[in-house]
Amino acid sequence: MATDGPAAEIHIMENQVFEFEERTFQYQNSLPSLPVPTLDESLKRYLDAVKPFLNQEEYQRTEDIVKKFEHGIGKVLQHKLLERAKEKKNWLEEWWLNVAYLDARIPTQIYYNFGGAGPYLEHYWPPKEGTQIERGCIAIWHTLKYWELIRTEKLVVHRHGNMPLDMNQFRMLFCTCKIPGITRDSLGNYFRTESEGECPSHLIVLCRGRVFAFDAVHEGHILSPPEIFRQLAYIQKRCHNEPDGPGLAALTSEERTQWAETREYLTNLDPKNLCLLEKIQSSLFVISLDDSSPHGTPEDYTPITKLALIGDPTIRWGDKSYNCILFSNGTFGSNCDHSPCDAMALVVLCSYIDQKIIESEGRWKGSDKVRDIPWPEELVFTLNQNMLNDIERAKERYSQQVSDLQLVNYAFTSFGKALTKKKGLHPDTFVQLGLQLAYYKLHGHPGCCYETAMTRRFYHGRTETMRPCTVEAVEWCKSMLDPSCSSHKRQQQMLKAFAKHNKMMKECENGKGFDRHFLGLLLIAKEEGLPVPELFTDPAFTRSGGGGNFVLSTSLVGYTKIGGAAVPMIHHGYGVFYRIRDDSNQTFQKGNLLCPDDEADLTQILKSPLFALLELSGYVMSYYNTGVTLSCLSSASWTTCSITKAEDTCQIS
Repeated sequence: MATDGPAAEIHIMENQVFEFEERTFQYQNSLPSLPVPTLDESLKRYLDAVKPFLNQEEYQRTEDIVKKFEHGIGKVLQHKLLERAKEKKNWLEEWWLNVAYLDARIPTQIYYNFGGAGPYLEHYWPPKEGTQIERGCIAIWHTLKYWELIRTEKLVVHRHGNMPLDMNQFRMLFCTCKIPGITRDSLGNYFRTESEGECPSHLIVLCRGRVFAFDAVHEGHILSPPEIFRQLAYIQKRCHNEPDGPGLAALTSEERTQWAETREYLTNLDPKNLCLLEKIQSSLFVISLDDSSPHGTPEDYTPITKLALIGDPTIRWGDKSYNCILFSNGTFGSNCDHSPCDAMALVVLCSYIDQKIIESEGRWKGSDKVRDIPWPEELVFTLNQNMLNDIERAKERYSQQVSDLQLVNYAFTSFGKALTKKKGLHPDTFVQLGLQLAYYKLHGHPGCCYETAMTRRFYHGRTETMRPCTVEAVEWCKSMLDPSCSSHKRQQQMLKAFAKHNKMMKECENGKGFDRHFLGLLLIAKEEGLPVPELFTDPAFTRSGGGGNFVLSTSLVGYTKIGGAAVPMIHHGYGVFYRIRDDSNQTFQKGNLLCPDDEADLTQILKSPLFALLELSGYVMSYYNTGVTLSCLSSASWTTCSITKAEDTCQIS
């Protein structure tokens, strides 16, 4: 039977405040340590994962390499990894943060950050010029109330069944910023709970290349929406009546070593500059007042999502954990550094805001009184011509690097979670098999695929790699493309593929995935000064997706209205992010770094596997042959799928 999968924890949107004396972080130290899988289990899972990509001769060679590793250097590395695990509650945490994020030297704002559109246009806030600040002050107030819930530890603990999940990522959502380094970045987290002491409470506002700051708390109380409106209106008026600023924020979009060197030069230019940078770093979050007016509808979030992901770099601080983007027509977006937390944390925040906007019918119903609060302060950096030239070069490079992005964010609403679960089919697995068939139909061969598995049941757990391109999935794809294959045979192959996917996802969530384990073994070898084991240089490792080479990078964002997008892992790869709604409809959002010819093909091909899956499950839909395309479906409620295809991206997975 279908059960909720990796994003099940974000089903709790409706009840995010404690009714009892339970604290947000009270279970942290009692969570189990992240386990180290046994070596033989991981190697068996790896051999199974590479089968779809190798012929018999290639597989035999890889099998020999695996046996050699298992009985040789692998034993030594496994022993050392187990010793590390005895000393750390999460043996992976520091490694993952560094290798997956902080060691990256490419422009992380473009290739690592994730972004998305606010869903508020679906109810009380459709696009409307002149509502940017009016709506923005309400959304910001709800965001501040959410920060207050975390600070007072009244945010409900997420659970998988009755099991509490790790909540550490919510400490990283606010007051967090990545700081560039020459060879490795660092992460600054200034958040404190009330019991831990003082916490920064100021906001940063970026508008037309200028930087402003104001405190979100006055005399112990969060500013009200009318008070926030006053502050934003002041900033907007100044920026519209005075010359644009230099756009210093664009430097955060640079290659990391370049940004680190420029930052050092900037701070040496004037000690005041360092103080101003630290003020931005420690801020609650960044508000971007964007002059753009992206069109958006429940059927098509493409323009909003594209601007959120790769909009004006002079009003996005790419290193901040959260940039709240207010567009001129009252639509919303977000852009977030991936280092401190995964998209789940932002999804929960945005779902909370969405719920509160609905409850208040999109209006502020409290007092209009505005206290005598200090006006916003402009942060004016000391810059010379060299710095101004660096900023201009950063803007030019950014424009060049994002120019190939073609982002598609459409709705698929013919059916959704309710209908798939009615036949005992897991909605997430349903989408994943549809993606496998779509890729196979388009390219004529299997696509090595990464799906995010959640490991938050363990201390400081984040994610594991689950590999959906299984032998069973490929056999099903082949049966679907074989006109001589019977419906019964196709159905049997489909059920085998479903069972395998669900089994693997459960294993990954229980700490039994092999990709993070392999990463640990590889890093142990490097730390010991040992040669890279042949296991990792074997072509099968890369061909099956190892080392961040997955052609399909996918993630279930959750069972809510909140979606998003990010670029893929590799050149000519796809990034697929999707959300699944509870009712009878699904929406696919696709953010694509695509070649122009690919976009239409993939969009057209993606819909048919979903209908085919549904038909095999026993439902022959009356609209099966109506020719509905993803580009023109109407919306009701949804799944989200973001497909991205990129030039020169690379990430560890």
